[in-house]
Amino acid sequence: MNRLLEDATRMTNRHQDLGGLGVLVTRPGHQAQGLCRQIEAHGGRAWPFPTLVIAPTADPAPARALLARTWDLTVYTSVNAVQFAARLTAPALSGGSLARAGRVAAIGTATAQALAALGQAPDLVPERQDSEGLLALPMLAQPTGQRVLIVRGEGGRTLLGETLTERGAQVSVAEVYRRGLPEVDAAPLLARWDWDVQVVTVTSGEILDNLVRLLGAAGHSRLRATPLVVISERLKEKAAALGVLQIICAAGADDAALLAAMYGLAGPP
Repeated sequence: MNRLLEDATRMTNRHQDLGGLGVLVTRPGHQAQGLCRQIEAHGGRAWPFPTLVIAPTADPAPARALLARTWDLTVYTSVNAVQFAARLTAPALSGGSLARAGRVAAIGTATAQALAALGQAPDLVPERQDSEGLLALPMLAQPTGQRVLIVRGEGGRTLLGETLTERGAQVSVAEVYRRGLPEVDAAPLLARWDWDVQVVTVTSGEILDNLVRLLGAAGHSRLRATPLVVISERLKEKAAALGVLQIICAAGADDAALLAAMYGLAGPP
């Protein structure tokens, strides 16, 4: 467990009540239940509003073939990357874990925990939980000649692959899932926003983009005025550019880190 997650865990243990804080949870539906339960268990009110739909790729064959090969380093960029890759590997289908080949990197602690749950504890987890943080690790400073596989969703960020290629690595990309905008009417949410939503959680740039799109012009002022919990400096900068007035950067994307970031908004214990 890295230092930032330990700090988040200590904070969670110190404060056990969210004081009725209303929290908008914008994760995909299949990944929101755990955080919603934790919010409710710690005295908050969880309002799930999925802004992202996650589905398998239309043609999984290319990714399956890449996952079956041997790599010096395999990088998982999200929890979804881990979970959907596991569906494409024979060990996972037979009840085992992801196949081990060389070193494994996780973009953050939540991704690392998803890997560990499959028996694949990662070798590399950056403290800054994004591509920039991973690229700053000394082990990736000179990857010349190394065969690197990046496991991600369709249309993910290209910075990691491009930079590793520039540094001399032989990079391939396995796209194991796709993202979409859900069909949802935000009007009921906006009607109760002022009473029920005191903080919004956002765990990816695409989730933030979709949230803005779904809320529309009518919801923009409410989003700007509501404290926003994000998981990286890059997301913090993106939210600031949208005019959000109060942004709290959690220590990670896992439930404990997100909860820890919310306690300061709930007031003293």
